[in-house]
Amino acid sequence: MKKILFFDVDGTLYNSEKKLPISAKEALLTARRNGYELAIATGRAPFMIESLLEELEIDTYVTFNGQYVVYKGEVVYTNGIAKEELANIIAFGEARNEPVVFLDDKRMIASVGEHHMVAESLDTLKYPYPELDLSYYMQNDVYQTLIFMEEKDEPLYNETFPNVQFVRWHRYSCDILPKGGSKAAGIEKVLEKMGITLQDAFAFGDGINDIEMLQAVGTSVAMGNGHERVKAVAHHIADHVDEDGLSKIMRKLSII
Repeated sequence: MKKILFFDVDGTLYNSEKKLPISAKEALLTARRNGYELAIATGRAPFMIESLLEELEIDTYVTFNGQYVVYKGEVVYTNGIAKEELANIIAFGEARNEPVVFLDDKRMIASVGEHHMVAESLDTLKYPYPELDLSYYMQNDVYQTLIFMEEKDEPLYNETFPNVQFVRWHRYSCDILPKGGSKAAGIEKVLEKMGITLQDAFAFGDGINDIEMLQAVGTSVAMGNGHERVKAVAHHIADHVDEDGLSKIMRKLSII
């Protein structure tokens, strides 16, 4: 029976310097030689992981937290927030000086220029400030939108917009996902294509947006640097990503 490994990117494959450790790369390539399929499951956009996909020769990936899914180089599933709902969220945030950034599979576009919350959040991903176009979502398919607001204001958004979910990834930023949208939902689309079950899947992650996929798969691993809520749902806890945690846990699980 086929087995597949899904890896989050930031804090799981990438260390705290946003680099892929040699030990992690070698572990993944060894896993492939041992018969495992390799896949990415990330909140990032496809264009943000191009170099990683190329380096690891991976052509199956769940991006935008499950909103854009590719299997063997073919787009098999897309999802997004309805334009009308998005317009309401944007207007609400605009009145509070809380901007958004739109993402599709090729680019990111900001609603306002030079906003400190946008700059700080994207800097952690090593990405420059995006181009500006407030109406971008009206003329283009947007698979993920980021809203920039502080954690204390999150309950207000949750109450005002119950048809979507706000998944925090930075102290100033949340991904806006359709209700029920998650990496787990995207993973299921891949497994349908492969004709295998969730029990045949492994997932490795560290962030809040990894919780659903770690709960769904047959074998789940939280990185030692992960959020406590993530560690609480995982079957196994690895060492810190900066301490070769990924390769060590893959060896412990007899993947390599």
